[in-house]
Order: sequence, then C-alpha cells, then structure tokens
Amino acid sequence: MSNYKKIITIALVLVISGVSFFGGFYSGKNIQKNTCFAGQDFVYLGNGNKSENSSENASSTKSENLDFSLYGQIWSLLNQDFINKDTLDSQKMFYGSLRGLVASLDDPYTTFMDPKETEDFNADMAGTFEGIGAEISNKNNIITIVAPLDDMPAQKAGLKAGDKIFSINGSSTAGLTTEGAVRLIRGPKGTKVKLTIMRDGFEKPKDFEIVRGIIIVKSVKIEFRKDGLAVLRISSFGDDTLTLFEDAVNQIQAKKPKGLILDLRNNPGGYLDAAVAISSEWVSSGRVVTEKFSDGSLKNYNSNGNGRLENIPTAVLVNGGSASASEIVSGALLDLKKGVIIGEKTFGKGSVQSVRDLPDGSSVKVTIAKWLTPAGNSINDTGINPNIEIKLSADDFNKNLDPQLKKAVEVLLKKK
Repeated sequence: MSNYKKIITIALVLVISGVSFFGGFYSGKNIQKNTCFAGQDFVYLGNGNKSENSSENASSTKSENLDFSLYGQIWSLLNQDFINKDTLDSQKMFYGSLRGLVASLDDPYTTFMDPKETEDFNADMAGTFEGIGAEISNKNNIITIVAPLDDMPAQKAGLKAGDKIFSINGSSTAGLTTEGAVRLIRGPKGTKVKLTIMRDGFEKPKDFEIVRGIIIVKSVKIEFRKDGLAVLRISSFGDDTLTLFEDAVNQIQAKKPKGLILDLRNNPGGYLDAAVAISSEWVSSGRVVTEKFSDGSLKNYNSNGNGRLENIPTAVLVNGGSASASEIVSGALLDLKKGVIIGEKTFGKGSVQSVRDLPDGSSVKVTIAKWLTPAGNSINDTGINPNIEIKLSADDFNKNLDPQLKKAVEVLLKKK
C-alpha cells in the first residue's frame, strides 16, 4: 500500500485560505505518518490506490441495472440543444457532474475537489495561505464559522465560532457546499469580502467586511504564567505541530510547572498521527482512539508510550469549535482520566474520510469510517461534554474576559 497520511478535520480553513476542512482524513503527500483533522476525517492514498480497509470490489449488484449511456446522451443533448450552447464550458460541466455524483450521497464530508481546490487544500494543511483566517463547515445545511484563527482577519473583524453565514458578497449561501463557500470567501490579500452573519443574540443578520490577508499559522504556542501554571495552546494539528509540540514539551519538562492548561478551543483538527502522539504524552499505554468501519471491523491506535506529561495536573479547554483531532485528544484524556475537561460541548466530528488523488490533479474524499474514544463512545454529531461546563458569553468576549481559562486556573491551583 502506498504511503499516506490520515487526517481528521472539522472545518475548512477555506474561509481562511483555500480548501481545508479539518476533520479526519488520510492525506497523501507520500508521507508516512497518519494524521487527523477535526471536522473531517479522511484517508488520502493518492494515485488511485486503495485503503487496506476499503472494499476490493464495488457493489456491482447495485449498479448492474443502471444505463450509464444516459450520461453520454445527456451530454450530447446539452451540447446540441441548449439555447446558449456557445457559452458551454465542457470542463465546468464535467466537474459539475462529478460534484453532483458525490453530493448525491448526502454526506457533507464526502466531496469532490477540482485541481485548484485540491491545491488550496494542500496549502491549507501546510499552514500558509491567503484568505480571512477562519475554518468553516456545513452544519445542519448552514455554512457556519467553526473557528476564527487567532490574530487573523476574521477574528479581528469580530467573527466568532458558531456564526452562521447567510450570504457572501450578497449571494445567499443556501444550498452551498463548504467548498463552494470557500471559493467565494477566499481570495488575494488586500481584497475585501462581505459576510452576512447571524449569531445568537442578534435580532437580525449583520454584515462584516473583512480584508483578506496572508495567513501563516503556527499551530502550537506555550506560555508560562507567574502563578506557576503553563498554558499550551494547539490551534490545529498540521504539518508543523509535532515539531513545535516537542519543543513545548522540552520547555515544560525544564520549567516543571505546577499544572498544565491544554487549550484546544477552536481547534478544527488535523493529522491523526499528531493527535495520537500528543495524547500519548499523557497516556503512556493503551488505546487512544479506534476506527470503526462499515463492516463492523475495528482498528485501534495505541499510545506511543512516552507519557512525559502524565504526572502534571492538566485541564483541557474545549468549545464548539473543537473538532475531530482535538476531540480525539480531549476524548482520550477524558475517558482515561488524564485531565479535567472544561468549557463547552465540542463540535462532534467523528467520521473518517479517504482522500484520493485523481490523474488530472483533482481529488475526492469519501467517508469510510467513524472513530471511537477509548471508552468506545462515538462523538459524531453529539460531541464531547466537558466535566465542567463554562460558557463564554458575548459580554465576556467583548470585555476580553475568559471564564473558561479562569476556571481551569482555579481547578489546577486548588489541587496543589
């Protein structure tokens, strides 16, 4: 089997940049590590190779009675009889038909990406792109902000996790896929995009005008507080995460903090390897996450056995923007009692996609499995409930207050 990455993501950094819906997926860049993103979980194999868990034979019984010649007949009919046939774009028609085929499955995480979208998706995973700096998702058939990234244009303009995008530059988002919304939102730095937003507490939708910029995201930040606690912020599980996390762990070991706050709020997910490796610093042995396939088979991902942080009292901050890979980490620490989970219920992205490169540079990702926490719980569509529920209100946000972080500090210092 070819090398691949597994990723689970929940939202698209599309809004931010291009096409990157962090959920769970295998992303194939001929890299040997598995990965996962919150929002979408998928497997990227590339070159048409199959996942070891994929069916070797498509279900021929369901298609043997279909007349595939109808496609050619309709193609010819449109080219011959459409009133504006001189304006027809064959490439656009062809890709449109592929989008329709994939969309017929009614699964928001199973999507077709044309070559440009595939290129943008790969750029998003690398952590550098042009856009507004926010992940989006199609939740309950509404394009929704999953997570505005720290210090990026979307956050500076006032967008928040959970905001519903009703229109983009005046065009309704009704019926749009996540990828479609991304195409409308992203664009060159210095240009503007207007999003019409509905938010809990708003009497009516409001317009937000955002100036696009260059988005460069370092996924891990470490802060050592004067009270003896450390705050480890992981904003995504991307290409740079494990390197930056390793450096953070070394600093933590050197400074020996009284307690550790792991902040996974608004983290849409990323590489599965990173989620497993990071969980392993608190979980020294045993299962971290399990994939369950349609035939009932299971694949376990066990701890790497490091456990360098397992003896440091830990609080994990989560919210509705915490998805996929971040739910794997928080779910493992919750089930195995390695940390106190504080904040709000997570997004609930627990499916895995297989992403495959196609010969023309396009790609398709297909949901192939769901993942389970160590206790066997599926969080897909339900999310993870924190041990201590603390909400962040609009008033808190406007006053730069953080009651969730405050509670984490209180819990950890009380343990000493």
